[in-house]
Amino acid sequence: MNRCLAMLILTLCLATSRIGSAAQFTLQQDAEGVTVLCDGQLFTRYVQQSGAKPILWPIIGPTGKEMTRGYPMREARAPEKRDHEHHRSLWFDHGDVNGVSFWHESPGHGTIQHVEYLELTEGPTATIRTRNAWKTPDGTLLCEDVRTMMFGADDLSRWIDFQVTVTAMQPRVVFGDTKEGSFGLRVGGAMAVDDQAGGRIVNSEGQRNEDAWGKPAAWVDYTGPVDGETVGIAVLNHPSSLRFPSYWHVRTYGLFAANPFGLHDFLGKSDVDGSLALERGASFMLRYRVLLHGADVQPSQLAEAFARYAQTPARD
Repeated sequence: MNRCLAMLILTLCLATSRIGSAAQFTLQQDAEGVTVLCDGQLFTRYVQQSGAKPILWPIIGPTGKEMTRGYPMREARAPEKRDHEHHRSLWFDHGDVNGVSFWHESPGHGTIQHVEYLELTEGPTATIRTRNAWKTPDGTLLCEDVRTMMFGADDLSRWIDFQVTVTAMQPRVVFGDTKEGSFGLRVGGAMAVDDQAGGRIVNSEGQRNEDAWGKPAAWVDYTGPVDGETVGIAVLNHPSSLRFPSYWHVRTYGLFAANPFGLHDFLGKSDVDGSLALERGASFMLRYRVLLHGADVQPSQLAEAFARYAQTPARD
């Protein structure tokens, strides 16, 4: 074979290999958490304790933009708002567990404490699995959760698969009916619809902006500008999740939360009760995929992404 032709074939093969190659994830653990790197670049960081709970922050999307609000973990940067200090990037908690709020950080709030790592895995995907304790202000353990966070990426998107199993540690543990919950994000800066810079909310039922609040949906997408570039965060609710499809506490000012418990508020009816009572040792499971995308995507593409996610099995 001609040497020049052979070199050309080799070059093309290497280029094709790079285009189709999977991302590689590495984890860097320290005393305060774990940093997740995608091909050597920051994707996110698991912070063991921020305010009253573990969180993920910052969260960097596929185009290199910071996708969630940085306040109050750092000083607010315009156009970020200095409100709702308990909205810490990405989190899981609830506003009424046996009458104690784990959502707020006001006096009398509960605390979710990181207990231990159960798994730290690197490779084409990364996994952080933890055990956490939900405690009242006097230290009473109400429940524990095991949360599994899996991180993946391709050429166009990054994603976080979040699975959490909550187990009651008292004879009776009630997740109360309140809109203040449960799997939450606070979108970054000008993405908020209220900033009137191009932000938009749309769900799987075609409802948009304020009409998506309090509605059940398989997925919700929050799209808007960050540093002059349109990016988006879609949250997909897995069909195996408790009370699928979830209701959504998604606000035009930037709060973005899935909440299967807040029926009284969402439906505006006094004769409904979305609370969930657990006996000691009983559990429930919630599953979500946070899909971080760059350029604006169409609802049909999100429907396809949901269909693919719906086929993924739960972690043991």
